[in-house]
Amino acid sequence: MKPDSKGKARNMTKLSVNINKIATLRNARGGNIPNVVQCALDIEKFGAEGITVHPRPDERHIRYQDTRDLKPVLKTEFNIEGNPVTKFINLVLEVKPAQVTLVPDAEDAITSNAGWNTVKNKEYLIEVISEFKKHGIRTSIFVDADEKMIEGAAATGTDRIELYTESFAEKFADGDKKEAVKPYAKCAELAHQLGLGVNAGHDLSLDNIEFFKNEVPFVDEVSIGHALIAEALYLGLEETISRYLKKLQ
Repeated sequence: MKPDSKGKARNMTKLSVNINKIATLRNARGGNIPNVVQCALDIEKFGAEGITVHPRPDERHIRYQDTRDLKPVLKTEFNIEGNPVTKFINLVLEVKPAQVTLVPDAEDAITSNAGWNTVKNKEYLIEVISEFKKHGIRTSIFVDADEKMIEGAAATGTDRIELYTESFAEKFADGDKKEAVKPYAKCAELAHQLGLGVNAGHDLSLDNIEFFKNEVPFVDEVSIGHALIAEALYLGLEETISRYLKKLQ
């Protein structure tokens, strides 16, 4: 960790690439093109420091078997995210990734659209997190940029929180950059004070990632999928990852 030009502490933020959209492309045609496992290995080779997957119960993109196939070959951190229903919990305990990120998405959700109410769901989260931590799996809770939810997350025993950044991305695109990032900076500061690691993700892109990184302290990891894969259609996967790494460092 080192100070930036404003004297704020800055982590060396890791890039974890969510490969769901690669699986979506494969599933659209059937067969195994593109090969999800090979793409993940190439993403690691291009410099990414982690691979993220978000298997949903209908397996419409990443399949449960994909997670089993990925675990033994990945060299970087493996992050599995999802709603901790029984099927998901059993998968995570079987695969034992470096990190599990708990996301309260409904089965029919197109994409994640809200963080946990960590106060209302405290006892449930304590139970689930305790089970994962008994197996040596780092835990993270997907939360909105709300200081009450950060305090609630700390009470569950989680290791980290992941800040849900869709609101930031929308306001950033509208030109209100400073107001967009304020709650995230406050929540990251609070999480750090409470002993929590800080991750972030959802709608982060090459356009907004550098500003977010410069304004929000203590960010350990960003998880980026949809934007990165879309940008790679124009720039290529290796070049896109290289650009993210430069902006994060």
